[in-house]
This record gives sequence, structure tokens and C-alpha cells, in this order.
Amino acid sequence: MSTQNLPGDPDFPDVTKDQLIADFKTVMSDAEALIKATANQGGEALATVRAKAEASLARAKAQMADAEAAVLVRAKAAAKATDVYVHENPWKAIGISAGLALLVGFIMGRR
Repeated sequence: MSTQNLPGDPDFPDVTKDQLIADFKTVMSDAEALIKATANQGGEALATVRAKAEASLARAKAQMADAEAAVLVRAKAAAKATDVYVHENPWKAIGISAGLALLVGFIMGRR
């Protein structure tokens, strides 16, 4: 799902929300691995930093779960709206589909 040219959304020309979510999850897992790797290291300052990092990761995970839920709700709403439109306007939907298929066939035939 691309975020290109959507009103109200930040402009990310070559990046999708799914890619950002996947990258964020990778960063989260790397940070968790780093925290676990330093668990045996001593020092009060390191323990304080580790506790802050764990709290930040927990907050970030919760925010990411909320963002994923919001994206899922929007996707379901879009699918429902499409379903309603197709049921209310079946011939328009068939015409649009046929036009797109013709266009794709024409483009593929030129290669």
C-alpha cells in the first residue's frame, strides 16, 4: 500500500508504510538484542540507561501496535467501500475492469 499523494499523509515518495513498519520492527528487535547482550555488564549508569531503553521500547511497541491497528481499520474500510460501490454499480465496475484489462493488454503487447 503506497502512501504517495494521499492528502493529510506525509510525503514519502519511494517508501510505503509497510516498508517503514518492517524497518521499525527490525530496529526494535536489534535494540532488544543489544539490551539483552549488555545485561551482564555492570554499573549503575548502564543499568539506568538499559531501563530507560526498555521503557522506550515498550512505548514504541505499543505505538506501533496502535499504528498497525489503524492501518488495518483503514484498509478494511477501503475494502468495504469498494465492495459497496461494486454492488451498487456493477456495470461501471465491469467497464472499468475491462478498460484496465485492455490497457494492460495493450501495454504488454507492445513489449
